[in-house]
Amino acid sequence: MSSKLCTMREAVARYVADGCTLAIEGFTAFICFAAAHEIIRQRKRDLVLCRLTPDLIYDQMIAAGVARKLIFSYLGNPGVGSLHAIRRAIESGVPRPLEIEEYSHFGMVGRYMAGAADLPFFPLRSYVGSDMPAANDLIRFVDSPYGDGPIAVVPPLKPDVAFVHAQRADVQGNTHLWGLLGTQKEVAFAAKKVVVVVEEVVDEEVIRRDPNRTLIPGLIVDAVVHEPYGAHPSYVQGYYDRDNDFYLKWDEWSRDQATTEAWLE
Repeated sequence: MSSKLCTMREAVARYVADGCTLAIEGFTAFICFAAAHEIIRQRKRDLVLCRLTPDLIYDQMIAAGVARKLIFSYLGNPGVGSLHAIRRAIESGVPRPLEIEEYSHFGMVGRYMAGAADLPFFPLRSYVGSDMPAANDLIRFVDSPYGDGPIAVVPPLKPDVAFVHAQRADVQGNTHLWGLLGTQKEVAFAAKKVVVVVEEVVDEEVIRRDPNRTLIPGLIVDAVVHEPYGAHPSYVQGYYDRDNDFYLKWDEWSRDQATTEAWLE
């Protein structure tokens, strides 16, 4: 079987089309900033960005004007404060207007799970008593067929492409992932195209020796990118820690659009 290895530049050019729906997941860890930066370099436009926590990665992308819509849950610079570029886009249309579609974390997880399993919707009880349905008309209620009253449902989410960062993979895309997993597995199975970005490319026998860590099988992977430190300033368990100083500095740099654009340059 032929190798799926390619560069980040090739992966973005091949799979990220203007106007597509894109997910770069990772819950505090495994956030593939390298993919975001290459998307900015290639000046992609009109993207629909999906992510549980937009984090700095989508703040940077939205500051660069690549997105028209954000599908998300919880918006903030974790442990620091606001995401200033996203706030400018929502409140002032700078550098361009941004449409938003908001869920709880579990609502986003449910959307990915429904997409991965090809289900028409995902049911969850946690929206009962919440104001969230008033802010998002895609959160709807149906009567339970088992007679226990109304239950909230969310629609499936199937991104056109997902970038998933992990510790290691073989050239076929069989991927080892361990640590704080977030929704890496779910988004990979939900997406139409999957790019795995790894710290190390290893022999198939390394993957086979520890099958319990193979959360993403090569049969759903379209490309493998070898990009050490590609998740910085987030972290990858066993490889490097979170760069907390960068998160603090981004709060300072991103408060002004001109300063943000200078950083992007």
